[in-house]
Amino acid sequence: MRVAAVSAGRFLDACRRRATDVRPVWFMRQAGRYLKPYREIRAKHTILEICKNAELAATVTMQPVEILDVDAAIIFADLLLPVEPMGLKLEFVSGEGPYIENAITEPEDIDDISTTRTDDLGYVGEAIQMVNRMLAGRVPVIGFVGAPFTLASYMIEGSPSKTFLKTKRLMYSAETMWRRLMGKLVDVLGDFARIQIGAGARAMQVFDSWVGALSPEDYVRYVQPYSRALIERIRSAGAPVIHFGTGTGGFFRELHAAGGDVLGIDWRINIDQAWMDIGYRSAIQGNLDPAALFAPLSELRTKVADLLSRTGTRPGHIVNLGHGILPETPVENVKAVVQMVREFHR
Repeated sequence: MRVAAVSAGRFLDACRRRATDVRPVWFMRQAGRYLKPYREIRAKHTILEICKNAELAATVTMQPVEILDVDAAIIFADLLLPVEPMGLKLEFVSGEGPYIENAITEPEDIDDISTTRTDDLGYVGEAIQMVNRMLAGRVPVIGFVGAPFTLASYMIEGSPSKTFLKTKRLMYSAETMWRRLMGKLVDVLGDFARIQIGAGARAMQVFDSWVGALSPEDYVRYVQPYSRALIERIRSAGAPVIHFGTGTGGFFRELHAAGGDVLGIDWRINIDQAWMDIGYRSAIQGNLDPAALFAPLSELRTKVADLLSRTGTRPGHIVNLGHGILPETPVENVKAVVQMVREFHR
């Protein structure tokens, strides 16, 4: 019982830069196609069906906790779920990813975006409650939302993009409407985060998956105020926030300035340098390259040891990847990382 209590507190203590017995470890996309039990469920249900069925979402959320013995569960959901109550039609196209049929094409379309139907996302809260009952205090549940820029980009592009031309064109040419859209997203995402925290999420991760497409100057002008506003709303609800962005090596100080109890970074920058450059003013999460999980175990062990040595003995490091687990990843290697982290300290 005492061991379970230690494990349950390990992740949350690290979020608050408190000393832990070993580094907590969890993985972005730790529930997904690399796990056979997930593939079996996915063969019978679409992603949206899994997300909207609390029992299925809870089952998938629990799989990596049971298989990998990680220190936190992250609720199985999709960061695009809020676009539906905002009035957009979302589907997942096989082999291509998410697609929004009625994407924003003109600045005036932003007027039609609804902010009053966030309760439609209550199924995520139901799944969190179910997972908490299953866990019985073993580890905490992490909730998450997309950051305003990433959601706005999906809503404008309609599907994944390499150039984000439509998004930037609207941002540059219709700044008043851009700011109106970002304000609406802060309202919706803030309410969605509160639903998750109210259901029992003990921490929240804010994913800014596409923010690396911006220059530092554009990030500060067009995005940072809204990320900061969202993070402040989440923290006011009583949960620590992990603020994660990809491709942000050129402006991770500005990303940190937007807020968060934990700064999540990708593998493109040295974690020790990143932590030092923000003055150790937050905890830090990351940042093993997801491709490292394909390396021979001897090489993987070297990479894990290097990561742990770089972050030293200072409290506040959460071991994770620099992005999500890739679909073809060997499960045994993911398990091995968890054990390597624990053996390193022992």
